[in-house]
Amino acid sequence: MELLTEIRIKDIIDILIVSYVIYQLILLMRGTRAIQLLQGIVVVVLAWALSIWFNLNTLQWMMNQMFTFGVLAVIIIFQPELRRALEQLGRGKLFSRSSTDEEHEVTHRISQILKAVNYLSKRKIGALIVFERETGLNDYVESGIQLDSQITSELLINIFIPNTPLHDGAVIIRKSRIMAAGCYLPLSENPFISKELGTRHRAAIGMSEVSDAISVVVSEETGQVSLALNGQIVRDIKEESLVSKLFEELKPKAKAKEKTPFWKRKRGDTQHDG
Repeated sequence: MELLTEIRIKDIIDILIVSYVIYQLILLMRGTRAIQLLQGIVVVVLAWALSIWFNLNTLQWMMNQMFTFGVLAVIIIFQPELRRALEQLGRGKLFSRSSTDEEHEVTHRISQILKAVNYLSKRKIGALIVFERETGLNDYVESGIQLDSQITSELLINIFIPNTPLHDGAVIIRKSRIMAAGCYLPLSENPFISKELGTRHRAAIGMSEVSDAISVVVSEETGQVSLALNGQIVRDIKEESLVSKLFEELKPKAKAKEKTPFWKRKRGDTQHDG
């Protein structure tokens, strides 16, 4: 009896460890191209299962050949993700990371964004910065020039300087990395949006309508800074409010807030999506 109990406890611990490892790997790959590749692998496995079920010999032979060389192909395809996982494992950050470290990272990220936004705003240089959250933005990342670089105010400023190759489009940020610049975003077709808003503002609202992303916009006409979230936009947002809202939404394990607008409405200051 004691032996059976010991075996069951070992099995439970084994299952919990494996589940935790799989969970961490999913978090590591979330929002990257690895998710789409995994979906492709699932399709191949389903095709293999169907070939066996319906006794499709030719298809089954093809699937067997794919599985034979599949391990090597997976290693080659997932090389960036595997390297990042091994690097984080070597630094001890794959399975343990304190919320304090993550909050410090978010604070540093916001400070760099704020420096760039203030610089661009004073000089009336248009800009559109998108923060990816739970909804992956890979399709939009692939529409621009991929960078995968650290977030610095200098780099952001240089990207949006007029008459440069990347200034006309959006910058997409994933956690602490600038994933791409010059990205094309969906424009909002909401008829209630003010006609004063240009393409950047409509793109920011459109992105917030199809995802949970947060967008910061700098107007090249007025230099005003706007923030778009959940299909709504606040225009000419103050620096304190911008920092507070970005930290609130980007900090680790941020909980969803109530559906009421996140800013104090003043006549002429905000636009609602109707």
